[in-house]
Amino acid sequence: MKKTLIASAVASAMLSTTTFAMESASELAAMMESKPDVYGNIQLVWVHTDDDQAGSSVSGLADNGSTLGIKHDHELSPGVTGFFKLELEGISADDKEDSSGIDALDEAYIGVKGDFGQFWAGSDDSQFEEMIEGINNYYEYAAQSIDHVNETGEGNLLQYTSPSFGGVKILTAVALEEGDGGSKYPYQVGLMYESDAVTLSVAMDSNDGGDTDSNENTYGVGADFNLGDLGLRAEYSTRSAAAGEPGLMVYGVLASYSIGANNFAASYEYAEPDEGDGETTVISLQALHNLSDHMYVYVEGYLGDYDSGGSDNEISEVAVGGVYYF
Repeated sequence: MKKTLIASAVASAMLSTTTFAMESASELAAMMESKPDVYGNIQLVWVHTDDDQAGSSVSGLADNGSTLGIKHDHELSPGVTGFFKLELEGISADDKEDSSGIDALDEAYIGVKGDFGQFWAGSDDSQFEEMIEGINNYYEYAAQSIDHVNETGEGNLLQYTSPSFGGVKILTAVALEEGDGGSKYPYQVGLMYESDAVTLSVAMDSNDGGDTDSNENTYGVGADFNLGDLGLRAEYSTRSAAAGEPGLMVYGVLASYSIGANNFAASYEYAEPDEGDGETTVISLQALHNLSDHMYVYVEGYLGDYDSGGSDNEISEVAVGGVYYF
């Protein structure tokens, strides 16, 4: 009888301890689940630049956009998630004498998402940039890469992406701007089709923001092809003359190839105004090696030819960089 009582007491104590441990583990898991994700990177690059027209040759080490960020999401109701992101930059990791610490904002927004799509507001890359400027965003250094001409910026944005309808998404953005001459609402709208092997994008920017009174639109198309280890990219945009400035046509093509931990890429970009001189061509090359899941190194080369007022200027650059991220 006594042995039975003792055994019952021991079992009860063990059950109580196990229950407490399970409850503590559940509470700990819930706490960890509710904590935001912290991420960041240090990006350093050595750049050598030759400028024919200036007759100069310079080189040096620079910060290439080191950032520190925090993000989080949680369920607001069944099927609806709230989220936020805050990403800071301006670290100047290459030289502490020139740095005042984190002193600039890259992205900051809040939003909700669900079966209805995704809404978010704040500062973020615009839809036109995401869909059309793939070559510029591909390279690590990319100082010579050609920007497509669209004026709606990355701040004061209210953006929306629809759910996929057979692979097709609708993407929109409007900037809620306050100016001296009254409020302005420049907007962007686009369509994107995605499949396993192909992504096609069509986008328009109204260019109604800033200090210009022109509403000449920028139109762009982009296409990505995923052929296993081989990737291909093509993009094109055009804008008519606006506010005394000539119109501009920009196009580019890029090919990339991955083999193991290595990635190689080459691209050609061209820009031409619709009147006068000013053609620009840029050839870019990249070789990138992943050292681990958190670190990679790269070498990039750029050759830009700039026609201005009938005189050509050639700028060549070599960038050697490394990135550690978590």
